[in-house]
Amino acid sequence: QDYFTDENRVLKKDPQQDYHLEYAMENSTHTILAFSRELHTCDTNDKSITESTVRVIWAYHHKDMGEAGQNYHGSNRGTKSLRLLNPEKEEVLSASLPYFDLTNKDVPVPDKDTTYWCQMFKIPVQHEKHHVTKIEPLIQKGHENLVHHILLYQCSSNLNDSVLDYGHECYHPNMPDSFLTCETVIFAWAIGGEGFTYPPHVGLSIGTAADPRFVLMEVHYDNPSYTEGLIDNSGLRLIYTPVIRKYDAGVIEAGLWVSLFHNIPPGMPEFVSEGHCTLECLEEALGAERPAGIHVFAVLLHAHLAGRAIRMRHFHNGEEQKLLAYDDEFDFNFQEFQYLKEERTILPGDNLITECHYSTVDRIRMTWVRKVLM
Repeated sequence: QDYFTDENRVLKKDPQQDYHLEYAMENSTHTILAFSRELHTCDTNDKSITESTVRVIWAYHHKDMGEAGQNYHGSNRGTKSLRLLNPEKEEVLSASLPYFDLTNKDVPVPDKDTTYWCQMFKIPVQHEKHHVTKIEPLIQKGHENLVHHILLYQCSSNLNDSVLDYGHECYHPNMPDSFLTCETVIFAWAIGGEGFTYPPHVGLSIGTAADPRFVLMEVHYDNPSYTEGLIDNSGLRLIYTPVIRKYDAGVIEAGLWVSLFHNIPPGMPEFVSEGHCTLECLEEALGAERPAGIHVFAVLLHAHLAGRAIRMRHFHNGEEQKLLAYDDEFDFNFQEFQYLKEERTILPGDNLITECHYSTVDRIRMTWVRKVLM
């Protein structure tokens, strides 16, 4: 039956029954229910389902509902963030495909709120072009809330193996100069996300002279409880194939970078800031090398705890197009790639605006932010 709840958490039967049971099965261990509903029911007691994050709340009792109403669930309850309309892109990959891991080795995580740790790696030598088809996070068990995000940068190919000897805190005055050669992001993962599978016609190229030879892995550790003695061995697994795909994948970043000029006052229930990727920028970046534009097939919207909503706006010839991606109910702990239903072409001379909404109503100090779309 279709129920809703009020501000006192009391369940009430909805006079407009919009949920329809499609299938039900029960055995000694499981009860399975499949149901359907319109995305927009025009019922004020129902939540519209959009491409934004939805928090699904579940609860159950071992006894069926009686005439007096539902039985209280006790501790049999939980919640999960989902993007119900995000199309699945799970490709069945051969279990025999080769892979290599880029993982930290016994990194001592400082007892401070935020740490960015950088480690250089060398891509295993390939004598011809290959395509990475899937990248999976390898998060050390128990550190699911410690590892907030991982960025992978392409570095100069003129480095030597001595840069592989040690890691260092990123953005630190004493970090190795070789880290400064790593400017191009080639992959990103954030907390709550699963592995990323490239579409069947796209792959991340490795093995040619222009491809990454040395890469820098930046891991953001989030340790708000200032826990001491943490040692981490998290990283990424890259699965690849010698079967070349039609297109090479890349990353375009848009948004606002860390800056003392970009801050949010405390006590703000709503604060909006914008990062502009201007037509001049895209003309310079794409005009000579990619005059026919680039095709966007997936988007990662990224923010931190103050983030409430993110929208990626796209302008062509001065006219605003359909939103490239959005999440009006952003969840810090569920940052996953959105696969676009249809690829979007970004042309030289277009504009991109990353619009970020924040709330600092529970804060008493200034907030500096970093947000990126990949």
